[in-house]
Amino acid sequence: MNQKQTSASYPLLPLRGMLVFPHMVTPLEVGRARSIQALEKAMLGDQRIVVAAQLDTAVEEPGPEDIYTFGTVCQIKQLLKMPEGQTRILVEGLERVELVEFDDSDDFFLVSIQEWPSIERELDSEAEALMRSSLQKFEDYVKLGRKIPSEVLANVSGIKDPEQLVDTIAGQLALAVEERQPLLEIRSVKERYIKLLALLTKELEILKLEKKIQGKVRKQMERAQKEYYLREQIKAIQSELGEKEDRSTEVDEYRKKLSETKIPKAVREKAENELNRFERMPPMAAESVVVRSYLDWLLALPWNRRTKDRLDIQMAETILERDHYGLAKVKERILEFLAVRQLTKTMKGPILCLVGPPGVGKTSLAKSVAEALKRNFVRLSLGGVRDEAEIRGHRRTYVGALPGKIIQSMKTAGSNNPVILFDEVDKLANDFRGDPSSALLEVLDPEQNNAFVDHYIELPFDLSRVLFITTANVLNTVPPALRDRMEVIEIPGYTEHEKLEIAKRHLWRKQVEAHGLAWEQISISDNALLRIINEYTREAGVRNLERELAAICRKSAADVVKGDKDQIRVSANMLERFLGIPRYHYAVAEREDRVGVATGLAYTQFGGDILSIEVTIVKGKGKLTLTGKLGDVMQESAQTAVSYVRSRAEALGIDPDFHEKHDIHMHVPEGAVPKDGPSAGITIAVALVSALANIPVRQGLAMTGEITLRGRVLGIGGLKEKLLAAHRAGLKQILIPEENRKDLEEVPENVRRKLEIFQVDHMDHVLRLALLKDPNLGSDMSVLADSELAKHTDPLWEKHQ
Repeated sequence: MNQKQTSASYPLLPLRGMLVFPHMVTPLEVGRARSIQALEKAMLGDQRIVVAAQLDTAVEEPGPEDIYTFGTVCQIKQLLKMPEGQTRILVEGLERVELVEFDDSDDFFLVSIQEWPSIERELDSEAEALMRSSLQKFEDYVKLGRKIPSEVLANVSGIKDPEQLVDTIAGQLALAVEERQPLLEIRSVKERYIKLLALLTKELEILKLEKKIQGKVRKQMERAQKEYYLREQIKAIQSELGEKEDRSTEVDEYRKKLSETKIPKAVREKAENELNRFERMPPMAAESVVVRSYLDWLLALPWNRRTKDRLDIQMAETILERDHYGLAKVKERILEFLAVRQLTKTMKGPILCLVGPPGVGKTSLAKSVAEALKRNFVRLSLGGVRDEAEIRGHRRTYVGALPGKIIQSMKTAGSNNPVILFDEVDKLANDFRGDPSSALLEVLDPEQNNAFVDHYIELPFDLSRVLFITTANVLNTVPPALRDRMEVIEIPGYTEHEKLEIAKRHLWRKQVEAHGLAWEQISISDNALLRIINEYTREAGVRNLERELAAICRKSAADVVKGDKDQIRVSANMLERFLGIPRYHYAVAEREDRVGVATGLAYTQFGGDILSIEVTIVKGKGKLTLTGKLGDVMQESAQTAVSYVRSRAEALGIDPDFHEKHDIHMHVPEGAVPKDGPSAGITIAVALVSALANIPVRQGLAMTGEITLRGRVLGIGGLKEKLLAAHRAGLKQILIPEENRKDLEEVPENVRRKLEIFQVDHMDHVLRLALLKDPNLGSDMSVLADSELAKHTDPLWEKHQ
């Protein structure tokens, strides 16, 4: 009796959230395909099946590791198939078993079992005492819980077999599987009773606490009803005495505000209805707080309040020029809008989207627009907003509901025609709570936003008079539907000259005043500002430049307070004392003609820079090595350049089999800096031809352009920043794609005047201009290059000579 007895194999039915004890008759619903297959297998045999509980009810398709190793062999008493695909069965537990081996070869689990017979089945005095105690505890459990019918208690009381009694009681308890499973695994009947008594005692304590809590709740409800009855009596007494209650005073105040406020007819009717509800509502009712808050919002919104626009073009231009240096296109667009408004009086507000790198003045530009129009200004940060309710608000049924950010901004502005800035619109997110960018589609559409409905207000609010301005660092993360509703104005990074002027006119003055210094106490030279711009900051905007100027002012303020100096003049040579050693340096052009080295132009997030590309040819088997932390696009440009040179090898006087006899190593210095983009294609090709033909590249010449397999030169982006970098590095002659001729208008005139800019459309032309000798004939190309350069001189450059 103490040894496990091996039995046959049976189909397995995993159960979720329940288990079956021996001697129990239990109804089950089966819906999973594998479980239905197990039932069908059992019905074809002796109608016996093993049931065992799952460890985790969330697992849809459990494996052997997801099922308890102890279960019950059951006899299927009844099986009924339902129309919805479910199957209902009635099973009777027979014996405890241990699941020894799982077989998953069919569409269900077939388990080999070992019987787990109970010990100490004899009825001695200790067992009798345990039975009586358990029965008494179970009777108390039934009376307190009131969930088990009294007939069940009568049936349980008639059971004389100790094992059947403990299993029957365990099966009736409303406990979790984790608490009942040990009762199935204990072999000793007496130990099973001890475990059962512990569970019953715990459940009885919980039921007693629940009953006590319910009693307290009932008393509180009775007290609340009593208080309501007494308050109503007080109202009646006050009415008889002629005394005015507080609620009437509050309602009268709301009625007075409603009569004095100019609001649309629909809003007035809604407010009066809510006010009538509020008047009839008991003072202590929870709903009264919601209605009071709603009335406050309705009366606070600027339904008909607006400010008068200042349509003075000259004044607007003065303000924009005062606050911002450069940004000609943005200023021009704003002045155009003001001019049209002055003529039409009814034009709907446009949606402007200012796109540019951080620190170029997008937010401050929006403030200047509001000042120029003499409108109220509200800034709304959308970075990280991922809940649609933050835009449209919550419905009043929710606890703590509020209007969305749009309606809150209108209340803050105090007028229905403010300038609202949606900052960082490209940082919007979305998740299971909704897509806030979709909620903005109606807000930012001039044809729809005249009747914007907030979920909290539930009334249409006219947003057509609002001037919306959005800002973004990049456009590719803005959804296309939202981008289509906005007029995009790109703000490129500032040039070195523009940064110098901004620092002199705005940043330095601001920091000197912020640090309590007087103008006669401190000054800074232009050379010092230029050195800070070039060697201590690397950015498209001026935010870090302002931080460096603030650091100089802090240290100067400390010197003044200590009495070390009365007057401080910051020169370029003194910067290391204030700011430490320079953190950046700009590349300098090659000073001599070199073989296999060509100078390209790059466009980074910090502006333009020059790029030196080196090619070395060594004996080998045609391996191409690319170093310098190049991106995928730049690696493809290098492969394209190699293919082009191979296709033109004979015409260029290069051994056609160079790719089989030599290894090619291309390197771009500053290997720790990632580099990518197609615009270095022609530079790579020139360096490769120079190395293969052993012909030097002209010093002082830089180039940019994308190359195709046929040798065509395609257009590139960031031409303005690239030419500024070339000018800064001391380069004099620049090769650019023919397609970029139109972009030269954006380059500052003082830079164009100092550069010779030439347009090229094919690599043959590039090689004639870039190399010192003809690769085929070996003749000196300097004269030919000069004549070719003269032929292709940029007309814009000629115009400014």
